[in-house]
Amino acid sequence: MNFNPAEYDIPSNYRHWEGDTAEDSIGPFFFYMDGDNPRTAFRVQAHNCNAHSTVHGGVLMAFADYTLCLGANGGESESVATVTCNNEFVAPANEGDLILGEAETIRRGRSIVFMRCTLRAGRQVILTSSAVIKRIGNR
Repeated sequence: MNFNPAEYDIPSNYRHWEGDTAEDSIGPFFFYMDGDNPRTAFRVQAHNCNAHSTVHGGVLMAFADYTLCLGANGGESESVATVTCNNEFVAPANEGDLILGEAETIRRGRSIVFMRCTLRAGRQVILTSSAVIKRIGNR
């Protein structure tokens, strides 16, 4: 299924990554590549919130993983798998917030990529994450 970023009040330079129904159910999530680094976007909806009316931590971790994996595969069709992912929750986000992610590659090897990302709601950092990603090949 293809999602239109405009329907979620997300800038038109973002696009939807097709092929992951779990991410579509949680999100949908959107991205564009800024050189080798992904920029990701996600509009918080009611079904993403917990009993405190803030974004569920698992949703934020899934979005961080999406951001990290896009960095590891360069936004291309190379399949990757998360080996480890460490997350630090910094602040909450609320329904209606636009969550933006940025990832950077720390080190890229032949089969393993070390990544780091930050998620923000407005100017507020809400989560930082680091991961080891396994490169598998083209899908």
